[in-house]
Amino acid sequence: MPDATHYQSFDLLASLLAVVQADAKVVFSNSALEDALGISRRAIVGASLAEAFTEPAALHEALGGASHNAFAAFRYDGFLRRNGQDVLPVHVIVTDAEDRTHFVVELVPQEQQTRQDREERLAEQALANKELIRNLAHEIKNPLGGIRGAAQLLEMEIAASGLSEYTQVIIREADRLQTLVDRLLAPHRRAHMVGDVNIHEVCERVRSLIVAEFPKGLRVVRDYDISIPEFRGDVEQLIQTVLNIAHNACQALAERIAHGDAQLTFCTRIARQVTFGKMRYRLALELHVIDNGPGVPDSIKDRIFYPLVSGRDGGSGLGLTLAQTFVQQHPGQIEVDSLPGRTDFKILIPLP
Repeated sequence: MPDATHYQSFDLLASLLAVVQADAKVVFSNSALEDALGISRRAIVGASLAEAFTEPAALHEALGGASHNAFAAFRYDGFLRRNGQDVLPVHVIVTDAEDRTHFVVELVPQEQQTRQDREERLAEQALANKELIRNLAHEIKNPLGGIRGAAQLLEMEIAASGLSEYTQVIIREADRLQTLVDRLLAPHRRAHMVGDVNIHEVCERVRSLIVAEFPKGLRVVRDYDISIPEFRGDVEQLIQTVLNIAHNACQALAERIAHGDAQLTFCTRIARQVTFGKMRYRLALELHVIDNGPGVPDSIKDRIFYPLVSGRDGGSGLGLTLAQTFVQQHPGQIEVDSLPGRTDFKILIPLP
């Protein structure tokens, strides 16, 4: 029968894990579970894990089914008691560890489960959007060229009649749509140019552009962790990504800039043992672009990365879509947390 040392590798995981016998007695608890329960491992091992739940019978039922080979894995939602704190809602997964005498109980906090589900849904939507945009842009591009060419030929024929004003409207609008199509196709045209990236050089490039465009009324704050190492990536894509986010923020800050109390913050940190995109990373860059503007409108919060969705009149709705595409190519993830007075765009990119 394996002893606790057999499961020491579970200590490297951020998931809450325990190895129990069929009667729910704990033979091993990893450090993440120890932290979540707020009690020492010495107190957990040898005790019944079922008693840590508000409804102990549910875990006994799951272990009973697993020990009698009723299922390979059993899942249910429960509430974990925390020492001196409120209960923690968790998703419980029970699987056989060895020979139906020991079982691994994984506890996934509901908030984490919800975030993982949302990440998966957003990734699928982003892929579908990318294909739709690419196909639609190609379909639009050819007719646009024909329209513009026909308008130019028509202009030569009617120049003497004074109707060239109308053909100029056709040509200008065709050019405007051509520019839009080019922006839609931009991420797919240019090769991914990989090199060494210093994220603070990226932030400083963006900062200089923002300060030049908004010289008054905006305070740009730098909160950098200079220990962040260089990583492999496309510098130009990352500059464009951060610039798109920062520029959107400054446009949302228009009123506060006019009043002279607008603030934009670039914050870099190292995240450890993080999971995104169904992958777990030991280290990741965490870049925050934070503004003190009015926040993302509720009507578009769930669609903010969709193409052609904009929170302001006259916006193309492409800046954040392109930012998301560029970040995913690194391969990273971009998230937003927004309330009135504070909007935080967070970019996560794996570090070596």
